Amino acid sequence: MRQIVLDTETTGLDPAQGHRIIEIGCVEIVDRRLTGNRFHRYLNPEREIEEGAVRVHGITLEELRDKPRFADVADEFLDFVRGAELVIHNAEFDVGFLDHELARLGDGWGRIADHCRVLDTLKLAREMHPGQRNSLDALCRRYGVDASRRELHGALLDAELLAEVYLAMTGGQAALTLEAGAPSAAGARAAAARGERPPLRVIRASAEELEAHRRRMAAIEEASGGRAVWKP
Repeated sequence: MRQIVLDTETTGLDPAQGHRIIEIGCVEIVDRRLTGNRFHRYLNPEREIEEGAVRVHGITLEELRDKPRFADVADEFLDFVRGAELVIHNAEFDVGFLDHELARLGDGWGRIADHCRVLDTLKLAREMHPGQRNSLDALCRRYGVDASRRELHGALLDAELLAEVYLAMTGGQAALTLEAGAPSAAGARAAAARGERPPLRVIRASAEELEAHRRRMAAIEEASGGRAVWKP
């Protein structure tokens, strides 16, 4: 299964008011393993960035004047995500902006739903942890994901953090070095966060071990003068 963990940064909060995407960050997961494949672009929004947005992500218009427009990277972006499941935290926000950008390109580009499936990890987290804080920062703390680099929001960094959180939330990444069938560390953290115990491995005694145990118990009983408390 191919999944793309995606995040965006924008000039403001509402595309209906003309706000635009200024950064797209994507990381690829195939069969629950991070592949190292990424899509990351800064974009010239051709408009001012609200001061409140700059305080969140730290990106100014001056830094973006020589960057490509969304129209310049749209084909490359869609080629990267097409057919995958997009994993997005608060997907309504990012998908709304992406659909707005595609609509600006004219007919024939469709919507994100025409190219990908979408999984909203905010909705998933609210189902798993009702009544608790489920921001990305809160989930990083809950699942033991190191977010110390996250002084400001950034699309690629947030996508990388969300990928780790998502794998932990949904059972942990498949173990690389542990014995087959043993729970991974991420899986154990996820189970602990859900208030569950990880599955225990059951090892049954062999016939030789059972016979050795019987002889040992008989010797203890004889040494006690027949007063063994485990005997009826």
